[in-house]
Amino acid sequence: MAATASRRPSSTATRRPVAAIPRFALYGEAARPGEELLHIEEVQSRSRLYHWEIDAHVHQGLYQILWIGAGEAEVMLDEWRARVQGPAAIVVPPGVVHGFRFEPETQGRVLTLSARFLVEGEFEGIGAAFRSLFMAPGVLHFSEDDGEAQRLNVQLAELSAEFALPGAADAPVLRWLARAVVWRLARASDQGQREGGESRAHRALFTRFLLLVEQHFLAHWPMERYASRLGLSTQRLNRLVRGERGCTALELVHERLTREACRRLIYVAAPAASLALELGFEDPAYFSRFFRRRTGASPQQWRRAHAEGRVQAEPAPEGAAPGVMTPDGGPRRPA
Repeated sequence: MAATASRRPSSTATRRPVAAIPRFALYGEAARPGEELLHIEEVQSRSRLYHWEIDAHVHQGLYQILWIGAGEAEVMLDEWRARVQGPAAIVVPPGVVHGFRFEPETQGRVLTLSARFLVEGEFEGIGAAFRSLFMAPGVLHFSEDDGEAQRLNVQLAELSAEFALPGAADAPVLRWLARAVVWRLARASDQGQREGGESRAHRALFTRFLLLVEQHFLAHWPMERYASRLGLSTQRLNRLVRGERGCTALELVHERLTREACRRLIYVAAPAASLALELGFEDPAYFSRFFRRRTGASPQQWRRAHAEGRVQAEPAPEGAAPGVMTPDGGPRRPA
């Protein structure tokens, strides 16, 4: 699936200042807190009324997918702006300020929904895809001859036709089709077709991971459990951590565990075997091997070297050459 590059929009895309960002259910319609909604319409049906320009606004509790089948638009997602050429999908989670300026006669559809329509009854089947897709705002690019883009066009057309039928709101077909669209787009996102305002969301996710590590590193959680708590696969968690720290998630947890071991060896007058149990190691010999692999010294050697005021090996990622550390864990140069 080929990705197309976005160009920066012209200065005419600057939005007019307003006293407050409007909050809508659908654009131009008053928001109704707690409303359950699944709605789809053609891009032209609303944007033509506003001269093809949708000013900055926000949805609370509603998720939106703007599909551009043909044409292009200047897109604003929070502080991020770009010119997007179809076929492309613009993903807008709740609370994201967004606006669009379409080229006249742009073809596409806007799918707006609340989470209930996707996860109720089948959360395990669609929940991971739903969280993955709406983790952050962004744009998914497709090439014109991409079979996946053609399938999305067909599914959205079927969803639109079903939506127009009398009594469709109570039929399960709408949910099935909407779930299929979300699943396909989540797969495209996982395959790297996404760009946009993800950096802030990535930082927020990474911060959540650090908080989880701080709470549970002594319990030796497997990486799958951390990933599950964050709504990620272990592969995506590793990509997140590598992008922020240049190491795997497991290496980061081991780094935190080693820092704690060093602190306790300094400040707790207990045998290394007892400290191993406090640190969650059932086998003191395994703890000793772990510590040596991380620092280049056994726990007893490290404690003795610190007591004698000598420089010690710094806790480092797996396989890295030992550095040096001060008693409080900070770096310093050898004397």
